This record gives sequence, structure tokens and C-alpha cells, in this order.
Amino acid sequence: MRKVAPRKRLGLIVNPIAGMGGKVGLKGTDGQDILEKAIQLGASPVSPNRAIEALSRIARLRDNIELLTYPSEMGEQEARKCSFQPTVMGPLSRGHTNSSDTKNAAKEMLRLSVDLLLFAGGDGTARDICEAVYEKLTVLGIPAGVKMHSGVFAINPERAGELAAMYLQEEITSTHEAEVMDIDEQAFREDRIQARLYGYLRVPLEENYVQSSKAGSTLEDEYASEAIASDFIENMQPDCAYIFGPGTTTRTIVTKMGLKKTLLGVDVIYNGRLLASDVNEKQLLKLTEDKKTKIVVTAIGQQGFIFGRGSQQISPDVIRRVGKDNVMIVATPNKLASLRRKPLLVDTGDKNVDKMIAGYVQVITGYKTKAVHKVISS
Repeated sequence: MRKVAPRKRLGLIVNPIAGMGGKVGLKGTDGQDILEKAIQLGASPVSPNRAIEALSRIARLRDNIELLTYPSEMGEQEARKCSFQPTVMGPLSRGHTNSSDTKNAAKEMLRLSVDLLLFAGGDGTARDICEAVYEKLTVLGIPAGVKMHSGVFAINPERAGELAAMYLQEEITSTHEAEVMDIDEQAFREDRIQARLYGYLRVPLEENYVQSSKAGSTLEDEYASEAIASDFIENMQPDCAYIFGPGTTTRTIVTKMGLKKTLLGVDVIYNGRLLASDVNEKQLLKLTEDKKTKIVVTAIGQQGFIFGRGSQQISPDVIRRVGKDNVMIVATPNKLASLRRKPLLVDTGDKNVDKMIAGYVQVITGYKTKAVHKVISS
């Protein structure tokens, strides 16, 4: 008699507060005080919808897999919205989740030997899961945080779901160790970067679906950034508001103008003066209401994202108002080379805006030097 293969087990953990600090300019939601401030500023949940986007790509397997998750907003609600009948574990106080809940859920998934642990969150969530299971489970992140420097995340929720489905069906069987990186959010808000490697998680190996860890800048990048700044400043237009996204390259441009740029925030310059510093989405929409505006962003080294990682203040509504033709990309040759001929990526959370930005674009790479690079909706 032919032996019937056991059903695969998919674990699901949703961090319901991940990403809420992005649009309101708080650069994360670590800590109850920051979460409360984010809510006061009008922040709304991000990760539930991102989790549902991923699960919708797995839903066709619902009769062939067992989905295990935690109660309410930590996965149960999202699973049921995609017509799964999940096995729900553990106690949870609705509306009061914290990192301990994430760790406990991950430990329970480990105890029950799930074949794949899928989680929605950011670097802090990845760090909690790494602490709980380390490399004992295969894990995949649905990008739903603000920073996401770690290499454990799919490039967008749809790819997370597709890769999870392929892994559960054994179309992909290889895994690799991916870095779990996180930074001190308090230092982050004070415009200082204190990054640390917290460990590794085992992730399905498919480079077209999973992002790389963020790469840092080099001395060569600093020289190239100076050349980019000289070219950019020479060609700035009067009576035009310039929204500068985060990054060392954009900071070099603003610094060369004699102004102070927040390394990790979004700033606005108008006619040679700093109009606003470290702004959120609502402030950007107000500041650009009656002005010609350009958005200046750089690519994240080795990842290639120009929107959707650490710059959520420049939201789909802001991008839509400014228009694709007024989006300017600056990147050093070293950063472009780190992509190994892969395209630049956008993951704003709005598919129509992502498609609007996609296509071939000019990238300022030095003094009177530009490169043509492809941008795709990730």
C-alpha cells in the first residue's frame, strides 16, 4: 500500500504594530511610548494587509497544508480572511502584543516542527524570531517594517507568498543562512547608526525573491557622492521644493549646500534654505500642496530599493502628487555595481504607484555623469 505523505505545516506570525512608525516619521515602533506616539500622529496598521497579500498567494494550497498561527491580530484574523481554517495556539491579550508574544509563538512553532515559519514584520521581529529559534527552522519574512536591513525578507509580500508556496511544494528545497541585522531605534531617531548582527536565520534560497542585507558605504562612495553633489547643486531649479530622502548620498548634497541634513529622515529644501526637517507624510503633503516639487532618493546598497525601505514618509500619495518625471535618483557607481546588474526596486505598498515608477530611468552617478538603469515593481 502506498504511503501518503504527511501534510506540510506552515507557521504564521504577524507583528500587528510593525511598520506603523514609517509614514509618521518615527522610523520604527520599538517601545510602547513610540507606539502610542505613532497612534497619536494618525498611524495605522501596515502588517495585517501585507500578510494577507502574501497568504493570498498560498491560498490555493489551503487544502493541502496545515496552517498554525497565534490568536487574533497575530495571524488568526489574516489567515481566516484568506479562507484558511488555522490551528490557533497560545494565549494573547488582544491589542496588547509585544516582543515576548512573538518569541513565544516562534518557540511554539519550533516545538511543533513547522516546515516553514512565515512572519510579517521588520528587523525587530526578525531579531525576536532569531532569538527564539535561531537556525532550527526555515523562516521567511514578509516585509512590513520600516528599516528591514536583514536578508531574511522577500522583496515584497507577493514574492513572500509565492516563495513560501514553492518551498512547501518542494519546488525549491535549498536554504541558506541570512543575516539578521537591527539597529538601535533611539540612536536612529538621533541620526546615529548603531547596527549590529544578531545572528542568522535559515531562509529558502531563491535570489530573485529574497532581498540582500543592506551594504554600508565605502570611502570610494564618499568621493563619488561629492561629485554627485556638485553636479546636482549646479542644476537645481529656483522656486522648486526638493524632498530629500534618507541616505549618505543625499546627505552629502544637502551638506555641500551648507545645510544640515538628517541622515535617516526626510527633509525639504526650497530656494537654498531648509524648509522643513525630518518630516512625516502629512507634512510633506502640506508643504508640496502649492509648489513645484522634486523627490531625491538614493538606492540602498546591495538591495536596490529606492522606495519602500526606511523612507515610508514619501508615501504613495506624495509620489503620485509629485509625479514620476520629478523623481530624481542619485547613486554612486559602487552602489549600482553592488546590485550585480539587478534592477532598482520599489515597494511602496501601492501597486499602481509602483507600476508608475517602473521603467528605465536616469541615475546621477557623478559630476556630469549619468547611468540608465531599470526600475521594476518588486
